[in-house]
Amino acid sequence: MPVMPGAEPYHHKGGQIGVLLCHGFTGSPQSLRPWGEHLAAAGLTVALPRLPGHGTTWQEMNRTRWEDWYAELDRTLADLRGQCAEIFVMGLSMGGCMALRLAQVHGAGIRGLVIVNPSVTSDVPLLRLAPLLGLVVPSVPGVAGDIKKEGATELGYTRTPVRAAASLTRLWALTQAELGKVTQPVLVFHSSQDHVVKPASVRILRERLSGGNLNVVELNDSYHVATLDNDADRIFSGSLEFVHANTSLPLQRD
Repeated sequence: MPVMPGAEPYHHKGGQIGVLLCHGFTGSPQSLRPWGEHLAAAGLTVALPRLPGHGTTWQEMNRTRWEDWYAELDRTLADLRGQCAEIFVMGLSMGGCMALRLAQVHGAGIRGLVIVNPSVTSDVPLLRLAPLLGLVVPSVPGVAGDIKKEGATELGYTRTPVRAAASLTRLWALTQAELGKVTQPVLVFHSSQDHVVKPASVRILRERLSGGNLNVVELNDSYHVATLDNDADRIFSGSLEFVHANTSLPLQRD
């Protein structure tokens, strides 16, 4: 299946500090590419894979589930482990949920997390009904492109594949149930105006990550895809500061 121009994965070989970047549901690596390039310019090794079913067609994505997307990230993490001494995981939206799940599974193998508008639950009735809707309709209107910055666009689907979306409920339930396993430092960037992910997700993280390892930074000039929005520079610089604060290794600038 041909990949949309701009939706290709991104990889950069840098130093001994590695970063795995996880894009969001129905999105593509394009939404995180500037973030990845910023981290790469600071000397980090960066891996930004394209998740199965993304960056092609929503019909293809409807043949995939959350386990497929997670497996691709897990494989990429294993590759990074062969190159780097320390690894951080960063993600947007569903990618933030995947980052939390990776931290739960791999424990000390992940140094810390930076997640932007993470999705760990849904108070949107349509998504809660997705398992039933998938028996009736193949897709509903898409959620991509929630950006405040004029002229900025996200490369994502205009339709949401319902059967793929239905699998999110299982990912959310599993991730929520094991949030107590997340002991790594977690930095969350949270848009005060987000038309895709409601405040319930960050509220859950505040309640469940009670070990003092959570820091939430509010973004007041961006919508959901904040990595392409007005606050992108804050995310990029803040994530580098987070890496500096949580590693004993020097950054090797290109």
